[in-house]
Amino acid sequence: MNQGPVRRPAVAGQFYAAGHDALVHEIENCYTHTLGPRELPAVNETGPRRIIGLVSPHAGYIYSGPTAARGFYDLGQDGRPQRIVVISPCHRWAPGGAAVIQTSGAWQTPLGWAQIDEEIASAISAACPELDDNVASFSGEHSLEVQLPFLQHLYGEELSFVPIMLVDQSSRMAQMVGDALAEVLKAEDAVIIASTDMTHFESPEVARRQDQILIERMLGLDAEGMLSQRAQHDISMCGYGAVAAMIIAAKRLGATAAEVIGYSNSGDVMPSREVVAYLSLKVIRG
Repeated sequence: MNQGPVRRPAVAGQFYAAGHDALVHEIENCYTHTLGPRELPAVNETGPRRIIGLVSPHAGYIYSGPTAARGFYDLGQDGRPQRIVVISPCHRWAPGGAAVIQTSGAWQTPLGWAQIDEEIASAISAACPELDDNVASFSGEHSLEVQLPFLQHLYGEELSFVPIMLVDQSSRMAQMVGDALAEVLKAEDAVIIASTDMTHFESPEVARRQDQILIERMLGLDAEGMLSQRAQHDISMCGYGAVAAMIIAAKRLGATAAEVIGYSNSGDVMPSREVVAYLSLKVIRG
């Protein structure tokens, strides 16, 4: 493992299984689940690599895992990206700046080590001075961490990635981060994964109605429209800035369309009057 700061798992044993074998089993159950793709993934090494961006949920695997698996299944079928950036929101107080990156070291999960892509992370940090290089800021946040075991399971030990967390999810910050990603990744084969859950603690009917407003903007690659509609309707999507930054970058990188891969809510697993909703959506080049 390369030298540098290591971000240890914070929610292993809570959002997903804490042991290696148990976690592999849990992830594979997400793929074979009736809400998932219903078969295990495989990386198509000659895939077309059309996916530039991916929206992926981040709740406990029992709830959002099958919907997340739909997105990672399609990502595997699309090929093996050379660069992976994961952008998350921040759900709790974190030391550091309004937006955070880690430019060296690794993250640890029960599946092993995921190295930081130091070359690309350093270039992104240089392109966006508002990004604070501070691994401590990531220490308690789950929304980026829960994406990693899926990526490790799919791509294996050679996985490297760039973590970015937006404490400030304003339009201004999304634009700056999106522009920096587009500039750095313009000559790279990259995918940008935006971590978000959709409507929180509403009825399934209200959640679906509200989320459809935002999904329509995502399908139109309209980052500003999505942010505006979320604010106007007071929709409790938590990673709106992360998704906006991804869409902004993806459009500049040649994205021409988006497709919904899966949508579900926690009531599909455990019936409830109030649910949290989950979306997998891919942004693709023509």
